[in-house]
Amino acid sequence: MATKKRILLVDDEVTITRTLKLYLEGTGAYEVRAENRGSTAVQAAREFKPDLILLDVAMPDMDGGEVASQLRADDALKGTPIVFLTALVKKREVVASGGDIGGYPYVAKPLEPEKLVEVIERHTS
Repeated sequence: MATKKRILLVDDEVTITRTLKLYLEGTGAYEVRAENRGSTAVQAAREFKPDLILLDVAMPDMDGGEVASQLRADDALKGTPIVFLTALVKKREVVASGGDIGGYPYVAKPLEPEKLVEVIERHTS
């Protein structure tokens, strides 16, 4: 049996993390850990050792850019792929910009679970 990919999902909106965790784990391909605070994301990543981190850009306690910087500064985590989740851009802007924020790929909200699976597969294979 194939090993499940480990996904760390960081978003301050509990409904988003709960819904995505249920969907992704329901595919049978992923083990998901959800965090709802940017300030706990780096420690969670150290403990969970994810294959990919889905990271919300705008969070009240620590934004995604700060979290990404801390992850890149950590020797054990600096190679872990990060995909930003953001409501701050529209889908047509994703196409126009090539889908990167600060050198990281991103997915625009509202999230389509099937598209999210495509993004996860693209960045973990």
